[in-house]
Amino acid sequence: MSLSQLIADARRGDGQFALTIPDSWKQGRTAYGGFSSALAHECARSLDPAMPSLRSAQVSFVGPVSDAVEIRARMLRQGRNASWVAVEFTGEKGVCYSATMVFMGPVESALHIHEVPAPENFTPVDQAREFLNPNAPEFIRGNFEIRFGQPKPSERRPEVAWWVRSVEHGQLDPMTETLLVADALPPGALPLLNARVPISSMTWQVNYLTAAPTTRDGWWLLQSVADYAEKGASSQHMAMFDADGEAVISGMQSVALFG
Repeated sequence: MSLSQLIADARRGDGQFALTIPDSWKQGRTAYGGFSSALAHECARSLDPAMPSLRSAQVSFVGPVSDAVEIRARMLRQGRNASWVAVEFTGEKGVCYSATMVFMGPVESALHIHEVPAPENFTPVDQAREFLNPNAPEFIRGNFEIRFGQPKPSERRPEVAWWVRSVEHGQLDPMTETLLVADALPPGALPLLNARVPISSMTWQVNYLTAAPTTRDGWWLLQSVADYAEKGASSQHMAMFDADGEAVISGMQSVALFG
């Protein structure tokens, strides 16, 4: 089932959604994190459709998001220019997802800094080789188109870069679509691990570098670079770029590595 259909069919209340997570969006025991965050954004926006654009989100993947869930959004503070919204998912065993989202309009500023470099030697999307892996999770194979974002390195390193496009490109709110896509990469540490090692994202910090992200033909370049891994915990920096290599999201994620 498509995300847009799930959003349209969700049972709604005042800042609340109720729905059942389909298997086509699951990553192991839980829903894919970008899918959960896209739903959280839609629920948060329902509090006030006139809110400005999402600019930042702090996400905690508390437990498996699976089967029947209730999503509740609550306005923490609504100022003249910025709104803070808390979103929680509750399932059979209690809270399973939590996020704080900040929506903010533009203000005048003397600062103009944009120093998030694109991946080194990234492959232009029209030249990129298609990612074909019959063993990839179903949510990847069924909901995204993927191409490799860099030439294959001569030695393994803790970095992953892919071009990713949602099969629902153009059918979703632009911010909802970018959240859906932005978490599609495996962890940056994965190239150094046995492919069967279980992994689980714990937290995700997302900062938007533009209030209106756009790209050509729906293609986004994603990058994850692990800068720490020790005793089962990994930290990685993440970024999302448009088709020209201009950064639109900068973020961080903590990942549990069970092996």
